Amino acid sequence: MSMTASTPVPTAGVLDRGAAAAEAAVALVPAAFPLTVAAPVAAGALDLALWPAGAVADLNAGGPGAVVAVLVGPELVHALASAPAGPLDLGAALQPALDAAAASLGCSASAGRTLDAAGLATVLGGADVAVPLLAGDAPAAVLLATTGADTAPVRTLNGAPTASRGVELLHGVAMEVTVELGRTRLSVRDLLALTPGDVVELDRTAGSPADLLVNGRLIARGEVVVLDENFALRVTEIVAQSAAV
Repeated sequence: MSMTASTPVPTAGVLDRGAAAAEAAVALVPAAFPLTVAAPVAAGALDLALWPAGAVADLNAGGPGAVVAVLVGPELVHALASAPAGPLDLGAALQPALDAAAASLGCSASAGRTLDAAGLATVLGGADVAVPLLAGDAPAAVLLATTGADTAPVRTLNGAPTASRGVELLHGVAMEVTVELGRTRLSVRDLLALTPGDVVELDRTAGSPADLLVNGRLIARGEVVVLDENFALRVTEIVAQSAAV
């Protein structure tokens, strides 16, 4: 595969999303041998003659035309067509891989559709990124993704652009984050009697996780570590909202 001067070069974000989708899907693509993920490339670098069939699914997010697709070589086409129980639909056979790729992009996928020659050309022509899936050193399949621009789409209200999700308006709001090692209760007498060197026992055993609170609300738990001579918290658990109340 080689890129020509007219082949658009995908951005780093697009390449990363394509690689993540391929990593999620690779184990679910039917193949005689385990497949591995190669470096993502521009979709225009592919030779469509090597990929006679494929399946595509629409994504429920990412903008109009957002899809994920898997193109396969002649070997898999023949294997599916000659299955002992009868020919298998390629869209159905690749549905688990399409679902996994979509989930890695934060989306869900529609039912997979088998592509004809015209559909293959259309999907390849609109794809942002292609990720070859290798059997040994030989390409056995290709994952294609069309996810739209790097930035989220915007809506307009009376001609003025607004964020696609209302929560984005709050992204710049500063919030107080506290790490709590534990708690205890003291009487006023004991509190006033405290002097340097006194030890106050907390309600946590040694090695227990510390709590991460945002504006006083429990959000996560983790372990206290030292980072560049400062204390830090390595998050080990995100607390469900119902448990945090």
